[in-house]
Amino acid sequence: MTPRAAATRQRLFEATLKLASDRGLVGLTVDDIAAEAGVAKGTVYYNFGSKNGLVDALLRHGVDQLAQRLRAAAADDDPVDALESQVDTALEFIAEYPGFSQILVSEMWRTPGQWHETLTLLREQIITIVREQLERIAGAGRLPAGVEIPTAAAGLFGTLLVVALDWQVFARHRTRAEVRESVMLLIRGLAR
Repeated sequence: MTPRAAATRQRLFEATLKLASDRGLVGLTVDDIAAEAGVAKGTVYYNFGSKNGLVDALLRHGVDQLAQRLRAAAADDDPVDALESQVDTALEFIAEYPGFSQILVSEMWRTPGQWHETLTLLREQIITIVREQLERIAGAGRLPAGVEIPTAAAGLFGTLLVVALDWQVFARHRTRAEVRESVMLLIRGLAR
């Protein structure tokens, strides 16, 4: 992808998130998204074929950005510290793109949702990153016996999304560090 195409995709991503946070995805039109992004309507159709193609690509784009940040945050040698960095990174991403987490929460559990299949794959991508970190913690002997890591990873991902949304909507006075510490209290209670 050329730098120009990447910049256009990022503008479309941000425009879609801004509009979707106010109206939801279903109420958006290609005209609305193109106008907000400052591109021609034909640019959307040329690059994505349709509004559904645009939303699908932008959901993938957002999760790819989050996944890259989470992987980079996992560099700490101590697996619990690395998980804390990932939690903080996720909170930072959600604060930067609050509409993205709103879309994830609203569309992921909508049955049947128009983007359910894409979101299922994207959910698995993020949960795999969290699961790998929990496996590192378990490998260090710091998880109690019997913890089902796939379930714990899904639970942590869901908790993080809901806590982050609650922070963005109802508790904006709290700092990211305070929210991170609340999530980490749960993890530290489990990890030895």
